[in-house]
Amino acid sequence: MDAFFEPLGDGRYRSTELTRGPWDPDSQHAGPSTALLGGLLEETLGAPLARLTSEILRPVPITELTVEVEVLRPGRRVQLGQGTVSDDEGPLLLARAWALRTDEFELPEHVRPEPAGLPPPDECETAPFFVDWTGYHDAMEVRFVAGSFLDPGPATAWMRARVPIVEGQEISPLERVIVAADSGNGLSAALDFRQWLFINTDLTVHLHRQPSGEWVCLDTRTVAEPHGVGLATSDISDQQGPLGHGLQTLLVAPR
Repeated sequence: MDAFFEPLGDGRYRSTELTRGPWDPDSQHAGPSTALLGGLLEETLGAPLARLTSEILRPVPITELTVEVEVLRPGRRVQLGQGTVSDDEGPLLLARAWALRTDEFELPEHVRPEPAGLPPPDECETAPFFVDWTGYHDAMEVRFVAGSFLDPGPATAWMRARVPIVEGQEISPLERVIVAADSGNGLSAALDFRQWLFINTDLTVHLHRQPSGEWVCLDTRTVAEPHGVGLATSDISDQQGPLGHGLQTLLVAPR
């Protein structure tokens, strides 16, 4: 397996085992499918995405999928696009994205983000995952700056996709960000994975500049409430510095 998906033509893709998530061996991690949608939306809109929100309508099976994208609001500077991932029973993911076409100009120093001050990935240790089936974790290299998979609480980790989203196509910087960003709740697990579910119903990624390079860092934290709702919040950086934020609404429940 050399990618998360194999292209079949006419908007069809075959999911590989590398899409398998940690919650259910028959279901995908939502990161690869959302990254697939994000890459196609950016290509269709022809401008960098400033925000993408993906709604997870139901678990994504490891099967053949159909992806469709469209422009909802065309424009010279601002465009809105929409995309869906479906199986034979109907939609699985629904995403909308804003693309902004801008010019380069100088801004005052006080509005620019401060450097994250993170150690580079080669100074951090690779972290093994905690499930024994083939899946998403095999396609992603994770190096923790702080925290770990099974220690509850906030965490900071560098992530790098080892394979492209689509076989035979170079993975884009945007796809690298999205496929990593959906792991915020897993990196900063507030509860024991073996006793609790904390599954995200959505993913929103806001970007204030275009990403670059292979590595994406998530500085992430999760809060959970006793009525069963949680929120994972991630500050997203690359090796050039801060570039955006990620949010995931969580369903929290005992296993």
